[in-house]
Amino acid sequence: MGRGSSRSNPPRPRKRVEAETASTLKRARDGSAFTRCEACKKDVAVVLIDMHSCSLDSKIRMTLESQVVEKAVEAKNSVEKKRVVSSEGKERKAKKGKKSKDSSAPKRPPTAFFLFMDDFRKTFKEANPENKSVAVVSKEGGEKWKIMSDEEKKPYIERAAELKEEYAKAEKEGSSKEEEEVEEENED
Repeated sequence: MGRGSSRSNPPRPRKRVEAETASTLKRARDGSAFTRCEACKKDVAVVLIDMHSCSLDSKIRMTLESQVVEKAVEAKNSVEKKRVVSSEGKERKAKKGKKSKDSSAPKRPPTAFFLFMDDFRKTFKEANPENKSVAVVSKEGGEKWKIMSDEEKKPYIERAAELKEEYAKAEKEGSSKEEEEVEEENED
């Protein structure tokens, strides 16, 4: 079939929608039509006139619904901020109840890498006093740690092991004291 003058689907005539009256219909700059509501005297888009409700009851209902939605969104956002990362393990703990942290418990010891980073930060700051970026220092330290040999890492690993042993002893002493306190409370 070539490009002939006959067409199989002729264009359909467009339907024209007539406005109620020319005096009540306004046009916006983009050409959309508005009409004035008789009850509240507000301009409403013709397309949305079916959804327009201007009675006092509907205004009160809409205001209350919007307040309820806003409060629900605020509550949801505050819960999401508190729960930064959610994993299965953390969800299980949350269901059982979170253990309260003992303020007198010893602080966990740093790893060999963190001991190395303490020394590295000092030397890096001395070599580069103009650098204020923590990210640059951390990146450089991580790269240096990766290329270090086991012999260079050995003093940090040994120091970390010593601190870990001290921590374990302190933790045992703390747990034995807690058990004694619990036993004393149970006797009373």
